[in-house]
Amino acid sequence: MRTARPPTRRAILAAPLLAAPLLAAPALRAAARGGTVVVVGAGSAGLAAAALLREAGQSFTLLEARDRIGGRAFTDRSLGPDCPFDAGAEYIHWAERNPWAPIARAAGVRFASEDGWARTLTIDDRAATEAEQAARRAGFSGLDALLAPKGGDPSLAEAARAGGPNAEQAAAGLSRLSLGEDPERVSAVDYDRLWSGTDLWVDGYGDLVARHFADLPVRLACPVEVIDWSGPAVRVGTARGALSAAAVIVTVPVGVLKSGALRFTPGLPDLQQAALDGLHMGAYTKIGLRLDPGKIDPAAFGDAVSVATGGPTLYFEMGPFGRPLAVANLGGDGARDLCRAGEAAAVAHATERLGAILGAQARGAVLAGRLAGWWTDPQALGSYSIVAPGHAEARDTLRAPMGGRVFLAGEALAGGGAMTVGGATLDGERAARDVLKALGA
Repeated sequence: MRTARPPTRRAILAAPLLAAPLLAAPALRAAARGGTVVVVGAGSAGLAAAALLREAGQSFTLLEARDRIGGRAFTDRSLGPDCPFDAGAEYIHWAERNPWAPIARAAGVRFASEDGWARTLTIDDRAATEAEQAARRAGFSGLDALLAPKGGDPSLAEAARAGGPNAEQAAAGLSRLSLGEDPERVSAVDYDRLWSGTDLWVDGYGDLVARHFADLPVRLACPVEVIDWSGPAVRVGTARGALSAAAVIVTVPVGVLKSGALRFTPGLPDLQQAALDGLHMGAYTKIGLRLDPGKIDPAAFGDAVSVATGGPTLYFEMGPFGRPLAVANLGGDGARDLCRAGEAAAVAHATERLGAILGAQARGAVLAGRLAGWWTDPQALGSYSIVAPGHAEARDTLRAPMGGRVFLAGEALAGGGAMTVGGATLDGERAARDVLKALGA
């Protein structure tokens, strides 16, 4: 089953985050009070926050460490202009209420349909037997019921244990290939809270985000190093000088917050620090392989799963949107190891696995490769946020403002919308509304 994104069968919860959809922002006051607001990070949360502040007439400065906007929504063209692939987000999840669904439709972007189970399964470089394929499917049958909360906050691995080895294997695959993390480190309660609905596979999600916010003023290549909120105004120290702000919205990923690359003076209050301690980053990773169409027609093979004893499981998207591409998806510690090994090693590994799937005709078919290694990206340090077992309230707790002037926002704080562009967008808007209220706007 294609699991390169959060699965769709999840509890649907009421959500105050959905009060102000991005596509049709409410009429806000023409002019806000209280000086400039600094927004740190031009991913979807920071972009959405800045857009809402602009709509309100509030002065703001948007800072971004990268040389582009979009954050972990990024369409990579390094394999050639005719072979773009989304190195990060590629699905509009829970499309029935995701603000990006109407934006994408209005922009006329292409969608692809889901095919269900992968067509090919290999285990240790050989074709899986019918019995092995049946066991794999059986493991997913009833998995939702096993993972549903029954008291406490166990890990996904612990919750699946009652279903036996097949269920444990299915939970591991789901966790690594949907969340980017090994199941022992994922809160089953937090997983159950994630919203469900229709998934729309987007051709160029990163491009869509960048185009939609292209008119927002942003200072690129301007990493923030310190946020000093000890005085009446907030001092924001950057690599290119300091700014003074009435309030700050910080939207950098959890990985960056935990790394110490961005310092707070004084440090995070105990409440926020405890919440941050209960969060970490998964390692969802993609390896794009450009194929020689004269040797391989990837669409003829369909998607494939490659399982290896002692190694990571790879899910290959074959020929996405009709392009001569194979995109390997993986997560967990195996993905971390490949990210640390570097692009050449990761591409070689994915090429070897693909060769075992496609056979002799694949020899020499891979023309180039690209590692989308968010785990080692200094502006991300992981793919998206994971709640550890026993810390199910961390996302909500992290939202509490600091001193009424510093507000955290992003996918990690998006409740049921966590780990998605849509959730980050909604939470950026939530933070902007909180700032406007704090400033008396």
